[in-house]
Amino acid sequence: MLTSFRLLGYLEGISFLLLMGVAMPLKYYLGQPLAVRIVGSLHGLLFVVYCVWAFILFLREKWPETQLILCWVLSCLPFGTFWFDRKYLKP
Repeated sequence: MLTSFRLLGYLEGISFLLLMGVAMPLKYYLGQPLAVRIVGSLHGLLFVVYCVWAFILFLREKWPETQLILCWVLSCLPFGTFWFDRKYLKP
């Protein structure tokens, strides 16, 4: 379960970077809003699943509350899921 969560974290982090680094510039500089609609929807789904999965791990793995909160906060920042993975999840 933890390995799958780590993969999900990477996918969520990549989708966030694609949204901010590719889709948003395409929308605002080139007038292509479709990229934000597609990448934004995918990122939104991955973000929600990541946060719910983190809560499930919090319950099952007995994570400290601070670790869960940090996981959620970092998932809102660029590169945050990568840092959380390296600091707390890497075997």
